[in-house]
Amino acid sequence: MVALGPHATLERVIDLDPFRLPLDFLFPDARLDALEGARDWLAPHHIDFDRAEVLLGVQSHLLRINGRIILIDSCVGEHKSRPSRADWHMRAGTGYLARLAAHGVTPADVDVVFCTHLHADHIGWNTRLEDGRWVPTFPNARYLIGKAELAHWLTHAAANHGAFNDSVAPLLDAGCVDTVEDGADLGGHMHLEARLSVTDLPGHSPGQTGLILQSPGTRAIFCGDAIHSPAQLVRPDWSSQFCHDPLQAARTRQHLLAEAHDTDSLLIPAHLRDAIAFRARPKQSGGREIWEPQWLQD
Repeated sequence: MVALGPHATLERVIDLDPFRLPLDFLFPDARLDALEGARDWLAPHHIDFDRAEVLLGVQSHLLRINGRIILIDSCVGEHKSRPSRADWHMRAGTGYLARLAAHGVTPADVDVVFCTHLHADHIGWNTRLEDGRWVPTFPNARYLIGKAELAHWLTHAAANHGAFNDSVAPLLDAGCVDTVEDGADLGGHMHLEARLSVTDLPGHSPGQTGLILQSPGTRAIFCGDAIHSPAQLVRPDWSSQFCHDPLQAARTRQHLLAEAHDTDSLLIPAHLRDAIAFRARPKQSGGREIWEPQWLQD
């Protein structure tokens, strides 16, 4: 657990770690030699240089702020049909809810589930299978989804492993979804010094959103998949093959890194392994600007 100012704490609930993908599969424009200058901080947790693989964590962030419990992204889930991704397909006995319980939280305790975007590895635990039907895993929570993101997937429900149908549509049927837009204040705080607001992070998905936490002494940005891997600190121009608009994703990432530096903000990507967050500092390397992380460990 790490403190994010006097009124907020952050923990991780792991679903799948490590999740390995070939570097040139995740980032089609990538070259392993472009990362050699950052080997000392990319290996061994983020890049496996011997196998040319990116190492990701699939996890939720558990944010406690002013007495409220907010779960940010809900990972892969169980019993979901994902035949094109063997390590996600029809999973069972993963221990995710037990790990949540180890943090002192039951599904009924969660007040808000914030979905940065609606890709299958971010929404799986939104629902669980009960008597042959999908029901909300977190029965007392409001599920927050970006308005533009929801609008897109309402018309593309068959894509993305069909995850919309088993992990979002049942929430809409249950009436527990609220849409949010850029600048929205999540509100309901006991201490006005700690604020949590929505920020647009488009590109990876059409309406990806993040959260900005402002608390005395701390500013943090939960940035979803705007940064997939610390490898993108070396090459912010590399967008993943899963990005809806790769050029927009790269622009969003560059703006995000600059904003975080200018405001001394922590960055909290969804798939970051080992450390829970980092601050990015610009550096010249080989005639180009890269970013180096200052890790925050949990």
